Amino acid sequence: MMLGAFDTIIRLVLAFILGSIIGLEREAKGRSAGLRTHILVCVGSSLVMLISIYVYHIYKGQTSIDPARIAAGVVTGIGFLGAGAIIRSAEGSRGLTTAASVWVSAAIGLAVGCGYFIAAIFSTAVVFFALSLLKKAESKLER
Repeated sequence: MMLGAFDTIIRLVLAFILGSIIGLEREAKGRSAGLRTHILVCVGSSLVMLISIYVYHIYKGQTSIDPARIAAGVVTGIGFLGAGAIIRSAEGSRGLTTAASVWVSAAIGLAVGCGYFIAAIFSTAVVFFALSLLKKAESKLER
């Protein structure tokens, strides 16, 4: 079943909203990958998944095609993008959480793109909780 224009737009808007939630939290903490980065990663990966589904429906039955291959490229590519956010120094590594948040934003976008809304929404809630509330708990535990 091909997706209509309305379903496509809904998925991209949801990816925008979910990416914004994570991005706003990162922006509030002054991280290099903030609101716009997370929106772009989430919407972009959602679009890639939509393209995968679209291409699959165009060519199914004519050739063997695996819609997951394009999604796998997103996961790999975002991994390289995230690696660029990690900075190593004598004091340790910085940027690991930023890299992970960008990577998970891509995964959320892929979930939205393929229509797995409950996983995308719940994952966003878990990620937001981990980024915003667990840092406070870590600080208390360190004291």
